[in-house]
Amino acid sequence: MKICVIGAGAMGGTTVEGLVRGTHFNNNDITVADPNKAVLDKFKKMGVNVTTNNSEAAATADIVVVVVKPWLVETVLKQIRPVLVPQNQILIVVAAGVASASIEEWLGLNCPPLFLVIPNIAIAQMASMTFIVPVSASEKDTQTVLDIYNEMGGTLITDEAHLAAGTTLASCGIAYAMRYIRASSEGAVELGFKADDAKKVVLQTLRGAIELLTDTGLHPEAAIDLVTTPQGVTIKGLNEMEHAGFTSAVIRGLKAGLK
Repeated sequence: MKICVIGAGAMGGTTVEGLVRGTHFNNNDITVADPNKAVLDKFKKMGVNVTTNNSEAAATADIVVVVVKPWLVETVLKQIRPVLVPQNQILIVVAAGVASASIEEWLGLNCPPLFLVIPNIAIAQMASMTFIVPVSASEKDTQTVLDIYNEMGGTLITDEAHLAAGTTLASCGIAYAMRYIRASSEGAVELGFKADDAKKVVLQTLRGAIELLTDTGLHPEAAIDLVTTPQGVTIKGLNEMEHAGFTSAVIRGLKAGLK
């Protein structure tokens, strides 16, 4: 099975890195198409095929992954439309806000089984949270796409109506999580830790919280109760954060991503 990724920017590039680290494809079965020679040189050193010709990449692939800016999707799809073979290929489009109806209109009868997919940049570390919308696909095709992305993190099959919410929750959300890490690290420095030690402590603390919730299935509030004691420092810190609008700020930030 061969796959091509058209567009190797931040999201497309990390997707290629995840594919290279994974086991579904040999490196010589992966093709990257991008106009930037420096980008292509990087991936060529990984042993994958590279080209500046989008149609050339799409013509040789069983799975075509288009990862470009939303305003470029129409141009790229119309460019590769003549070489697409719907009965033999799967099309994955990674572009926030691009509707499946538009994609099907642009491609007409040359539209392969279609998936709208939104990962996040942790896909390169095989730790993405990826939302997948099967638009016109069989169960077999859906399982194929699931298997690929499950190897590169967690997945959730959803509908198109919830894709924007998924984007702000996980794709934008990874930036929100990093902002918390930065803030907590800065606070640790103010408490007297060196910057590198502060980041190490914060990252391990977050890993512990994730593992605890994953292994126990506890609701976050139940886990919080385990470390809060009457008049203790934890509840004082939590209440101070809430006075500053912590929970409200997170929710408002997520909702702002939908506007």
